[in-house]
Amino acid sequence: MPTAALEPVARPRGIRLGERRLGKIELRGDPGDRAFMAAVGRTLDLLLPGEPNTTAGRGELAALWLGPDAWLLTLPPGQVASLIGSLRGALADVHAAITDVSDGRVALRLAGPSARGVLAKGCPLDLHPRAFATGSCAQSLLAKTSVLLHQLDDDAQRGTIFDLYVGRSFAHYLWAWLDDAGREYGVQVGIAE
Repeated sequence: MPTAALEPVARPRGIRLGERRLGKIELRGDPGDRAFMAAVGRTLDLLLPGEPNTTAGRGELAALWLGPDAWLLTLPPGQVASLIGSLRGALADVHAAITDVSDGRVALRLAGPSARGVLAKGCPLDLHPRAFATGSCAQSLLAKTSVLLHQLDDDAQRGTIFDLYVGRSFAHYLWAWLDDAGREYGVQVGIAE
């Protein structure tokens, strides 16, 4: 009996890789301290994420959960000094730490239908959409480099969008690794949305 040849299923391919210019502030405080949470909430006009590996955002401001008492705030670079001043004023009588870490980490954007596939080549996390969805963030290793992954979107047309935060001294290495790992999918370099 003859068998029909299986036709390969066409899957969208491609990734976009670019650097994002973002300001970054590390905020530390006790989430059980109502004064801390209220002051931060009023200043940011959003609630800090309280669950592990989650994020919150408003406009161009995002708050990424780093640990039980730590968050990374990302925003346009020109707004960092103003936000730090506002947070310091609001938290003057509250135990907290506010640190500009903009120069410590580079933000890389990896986007496209094949973005998950590229990350899966070097990251031990389960990146399936059921386990790592839009709004998720996690600190992990990628190609033996410590990174903070943040999934911003999962769009049928544009593909999945990730921001990767990596220490400045490892950014060139990780960029080269991502470029190489994405070649089989087709890489557009220098395009950050």
